[in-house]
Amino acid sequence: MQQPVASDDVIRAEALGKTYAEGKLHTPVFDGLELSVRAGETVAILGASGAGKSTLLHLLGGLDTPTAGEVYVAGQKMSALSDAARGQLRNRALGFVYQFHHLLPEFTALENVMMPVMLGGIDTQEAASRGKALLEAVGLGHRLEHKPGELSGGERQRAAVARALVNRPACVLGDEPTGNLDEKTAATVFELMLELNRAQRTSLVMVTHDRRLARRLGRVMELRQGQLWELQPHEV
Repeated sequence: MQQPVASDDVIRAEALGKTYAEGKLHTPVFDGLELSVRAGETVAILGASGAGKSTLLHLLGGLDTPTAGEVYVAGQKMSALSDAARGQLRNRALGFVYQFHHLLPEFTALENVMMPVMLGGIDTQEAASRGKALLEAVGLGHRLEHKPGELSGGERQRAAVARALVNRPACVLGDEPTGNLDEKTAATVFELMLELNRAQRTSLVMVTHDRRLARRLGRVMELRQGQLWELQPHEV
């Protein structure tokens, strides 16, 4: 079994490259991109539409494979792992929150939140205990048995945040997690993510178009011309 690489980074990308090929057409997205995210750190990633922000999150989360370079998660080199081992690491060390909640409609809020824990081999009682605690923390203690179709948009997204955190991951990757919500609900969900980040010391990497939200995070990066550029406060 691969041994973890000693590092303070929960996620690290080294000389990352991604090129899409279609016939004779090759479209480079990244070339030599570098990123490190430390424990408890919050990072916003800005960029124009089509710059590759979602692609970058997929690479960092092991949902896609780079054409060059390496991604390390919790010290493990993703390319050295089998598909099964990569899935286990992803389930254990990472949480994902997307613009659309992706809750399974046939399951209750509690069952949706329990699912990542149970996939990790933890028994039903412990999974239910963790799920209930997180749903209560996000203000959904009274909605445990409601299915996604019975929840509002903001409630569904809060349930998705709870699901992302239920395995106590090292890092949460958010792809426009508030982009599908009205301004007030978006602010509520964002504050919740920051609060849980502080409480659990879980790192947060969030792709967003909203510079007001980006300013609230510890570091702000902009993706352009295949590279990440760190912005100073006056540039955000």
